[in-house]
Amino acid sequence: MSAGVAESIWLGLALYVGIGLVAGLGTLMFGLGRLTAADVPVRVRLLILPGLAALWPVVLARLAGLGAPEDRA
Repeated sequence: MSAGVAESIWLGLALYVGIGLVAGLGTLMFGLGRLTAADVPVRVRLLILPGLAALWPVVLARLAGLGAPEDRA
């Protein structure tokens, strides 16, 4: 593997994580009420931040209203 390929892989990973952190923080501050009806304490918000950052495409799709028909109640 050349240095250029390795660098582009790392840059892609950094971009994915950066977008995930921004989307996760935005979801925690503004969108968590749309995903759950329960009041979520700060400790739990900090615990779910890594999962939100890792699964940001799924989280943004759910916030946009996309999802399986059986999930829409």
